[in-house]
Amino acid sequence: MSYQVLARKYRPQKFSDVIGQEHVTRTLQNAIGQERIAHGYIFSGHRGIGKTTVARILAMALNCRSSAGPVPEPCGICESCTEIRAGNSVDVIEIDAATNRGIDEIRELRDAARYRPARDRFKIYILDEAHQITDAAFNALLKTLEEPPSHIIFMMATTQPEDIPQTIRSRCQHFNFRAVKFEDILQQLRDIAAHEKIAADDDALALLAEAGDGSMRDALSILDQAIASTAEHLTLDAVRGLIGSAPASALETVMQAVAESASDKILLLVDELLNEGHSPTHFARQLVRFLRNVTVAKITGQDSALLQVSSDERARVARIAELFGEEELARHLQIMLRTHGELSYRQEQRFHLELGLLKMAHAQHLLPIEQLLSDAALPSNSGQQRAGGRPVLATPSANNPEMRRTEPPARSSSISPFAADTARKSVPKAGSSIEPTMTASRSMTAATTNVVVMGSAAPAIVEMHAEPSVETGHAVEARLAPSADSLRDAVLNAFSNQPMLTSLLETAKWTLEGNSLIARVAASNTMIEMSFTSEARRIATGAASGAAGRALKVQVVRGGAAQTPTQRGVSGGSGNGGAANGVSNGSARSRAEHDPVVRRMHEKFGAEIRTVIDYREKGRN
Repeated sequence: MSYQVLARKYRPQKFSDVIGQEHVTRTLQNAIGQERIAHGYIFSGHRGIGKTTVARILAMALNCRSSAGPVPEPCGICESCTEIRAGNSVDVIEIDAATNRGIDEIRELRDAARYRPARDRFKIYILDEAHQITDAAFNALLKTLEEPPSHIIFMMATTQPEDIPQTIRSRCQHFNFRAVKFEDILQQLRDIAAHEKIAADDDALALLAEAGDGSMRDALSILDQAIASTAEHLTLDAVRGLIGSAPASALETVMQAVAESASDKILLLVDELLNEGHSPTHFARQLVRFLRNVTVAKITGQDSALLQVSSDERARVARIAELFGEEELARHLQIMLRTHGELSYRQEQRFHLELGLLKMAHAQHLLPIEQLLSDAALPSNSGQQRAGGRPVLATPSANNPEMRRTEPPARSSSISPFAADTARKSVPKAGSSIEPTMTASRSMTAATTNVVVMGSAAPAIVEMHAEPSVETGHAVEARLAPSADSLRDAVLNAFSNQPMLTSLLETAKWTLEGNSLIARVAASNTMIEMSFTSEARRIATGAASGAAGRALKVQVVRGGAAQTPTQRGVSGGSGNGGAANGVSNGSARSRAEHDPVVRRMHEKFGAEIRTVIDYREKGRN
């Protein structure tokens, strides 16, 4: 008798022999026991997991002659069972739908279905690869499948059930087959190796089960080939060399080099593997699987049921998981998935594999965007730096016990991020040359003073404790009282990229009245509204508040005369309205000629005044 491959020799002949599909076999057995047999079945799932096998077993159970009716478990010895198992039963017709996919073949099937079975109870049609049937052929089968004769049963096996029309699926019972678990494949390989009297290492069988990728047939086919290639003992190295798999130690070495950002080690290892004949695509696929297992081990632990690998492989992925964080592993897995996908259609596969591995090594230097945003939210401090040159806040120490940073309050919604960032840039950094003026020695009514510093993302609050003076013993406090001119300069710096608004504010008369910084300009209300928009108001508020160290409100109002730098030095903080002057009380053309925006346009573009409309005079009339 000729040799029969293991996948056919050990093909299940009963429902109880089927591995990993208990949800399907149990339902079919219960349906037979309850006499609830459907006229159409669809078996879908991964390749090599028992779809056609279950269809044959169901056909044997329905036509088994060991009983007067269908039986939940076929006997396997009656004439009907043996003929179905051998594939020569007259009443069980297996059709390769990939070949017989046209409408003519389906018409012949439909015509033959009208006749009763020659001997058995049911005439059963098993359509393998049913998704290959054309839409026209499915339409021809639709009516027969919807209302078939009582003796006809259709069974369709497919790996792509979505390609079968919904009208066909809705008329059949659909069973979705699952990929066989790693442990089930491994145990089956052990049993078959023992039955065949083949000495095999458990690691070698585990590698075969992993190579099967959930398919029992694939694992048995590789086992058959491995037995033929090994004279006496089936070892791990023999199986690895047979399937072209890179050593697991090479995968571990690659990831260790990635953790060390050792690009030279990575390139040397790739060169060594390719010189040994390993395929770049196969190695990338192995590394994708390895990274997936490492990620799972990092998240769920080394003993997780999600890891379908051997015990040695579990220990290996656990060692690599300790070298990376979850975000890093997710980033590396994404890089390798993209690299593996590109290798399938790239010509220079080695170059793209090396590029993908170098990307992983360089990714070790990248920082998460959350960390960058967190660092950007902290006020800069020239005294201390993070590792890598990033600034950090001052922390309490023995030399500086009075400085401590409290939790930042929520940022006010009235200040935009751009305005806050502009204000932060305009505030002098710690350690600058600004000397605070000391107030007179006086008694402190409170132990501490809160200073609000406007930051880029959220303002930080620093508590400055008043300490007793060495000479007087009284508490003194360092306080910098900003003037209207200093606040004006901060606001103008914030508008350095807006020359027209800067020109308008430069000639304004600035006064500080309580919590309001008021700029009186010699311009109409219409011009003020057009120039000093709500966004400009937020920017000015952030800049002034940052310079003053407290919350200020910036207002631009009409009523001031054009101020020269000399006049601002004399009367910058006077605070009177000063609206009566020659310019403001002159004619409309005179006021327009002295308007800072008009002068700026004249200097910039050589513009000239043609017509002047005084809306103020119109309002009076």
